[in-house]
Amino acid sequence: MAEPAEALVADDQEDVLVALRLLLKEKKVRASCARSPADVLAHVRRHRYDVLLLDLNYTRGVTSGDEGMDLLTRVREIDPDLPVIVITAWGTVQNAVAAIQEGARAFIEKPWDNRVLLETVMTQIALGRALRQASELRQENLRLQTRQLVPPLIGSSSAMQPVLRLLAKIAPSEATVLITGEHGTGKEVVARHLHAASPRGERPFVAVNAGGFSDGVFESELFGHVRGAFTDAKSDRKGAFAVAHTGTLFLDEIGNMPLGQQAKLLRVLQTREVVAVGASTPRPVDVRVIAATNVDLAVEVRAGRFREDLLYRINTLEVRLPPLREREGDIVELATYFLKRASERARVDYKIHPDALQRLLQHPWPGNVRELQHTIERAVLLAESAEIRTADLCLPAQKTPETFEGTLMLHEGEKLLIQQALERANGNISQAAVQLGISRSSLYRRLQRHGLLPPGR
Repeated sequence: MAEPAEALVADDQEDVLVALRLLLKEKKVRASCARSPADVLAHVRRHRYDVLLLDLNYTRGVTSGDEGMDLLTRVREIDPDLPVIVITAWGTVQNAVAAIQEGARAFIEKPWDNRVLLETVMTQIALGRALRQASELRQENLRLQTRQLVPPLIGSSSAMQPVLRLLAKIAPSEATVLITGEHGTGKEVVARHLHAASPRGERPFVAVNAGGFSDGVFESELFGHVRGAFTDAKSDRKGAFAVAHTGTLFLDEIGNMPLGQQAKLLRVLQTREVVAVGASTPRPVDVRVIAATNVDLAVEVRAGRFREDLLYRINTLEVRLPPLREREGDIVELATYFLKRASERARVDYKIHPDALQRLLQHPWPGNVRELQHTIERAVLLAESAEIRTADLCLPAQKTPETFEGTLMLHEGEKLLIQQALERANGNISQAAVQLGISRSSLYRRLQRHGLLPPGR
């Protein structure tokens, strides 16, 4: 073995400890001794051993093994990968089966056979080291996959620099975060970065559209259900909170949740417990919650559509993502990144013509970063060569709007973009929303604000 093996020997009899220590020394295994359950737990917490030899009976005259079984359970909670060999003078079949079921790797009776005991110890040391190495490789692969799956946070512009500095500060915390911004600004990308840069980064990241559940499935999707809870519940099912346990739960579109669902979510955030549909016992959940919305929740609270107490619960820290029209300095960098990814998938080294880049800078990007990404991906599919031209972008023709003292007011600019989209969609609100990269409900609110709704709507 590359490194000397280390064993922890746990027994309340000094002669047993001395005998085992001398026996293990023959195989160059260093042995530490623990004489009480508390001593065992202290050793396991502060040091990683290759094997634990554990006596099931610490109290003289007690033959049930319950004390040792309880200790075995607690050791497994601290170090699930530690090989445990149970040694006891009370070697009943029941104790052996119980110990193995609780996670012990082997069971040896006192008085033991030295040859058998040493063979068992050395086998478990080798097996345990192999399993630890495999586990560490899996964790490293998971870390690599996580880094590859999370797109980079691109933001050299003055609008994004404060956001990036804030994210760096809050990522290591356990605080609940509310990410706000228009559709397509990259709220889920930011949530994934917060998760990856946190102490929970190697644990699950679960994303759900919190505003997309009907009342009939909301509790089942978020809190789970037990078999027989309703007609189609043919087996137990974990909800999003349970799946995200010890990790991060991302609640997107939280501003679209109905009030009744908001109350149920608030209770879970307050108690950190979930009750599955059809169950009666609450189960604790350990999750960091990150929420996101494209609506102004303060306005929704005043309108009675969002609970004020839930808003206070989810916006411990707020991150506002600026729209792409405020990030002109990032457009070329973002386009280059999306083009590189598309080139890797197509195995073609695509470039973009300077005129096409200039057109990207002139476009108002109502759909934000998501629209830019789709524009680049579409251009790669339509391009006749490895150079992306302006025509390949398929962006709508520019119109020269009326200006006020040479500058188009933001309010009027949004109104003009909506009118253009409605014209292209022949008045169809749903199709216009798709063109703009926003939801139908979001477009409807903007139509109301600009007085563009037809009479009777």
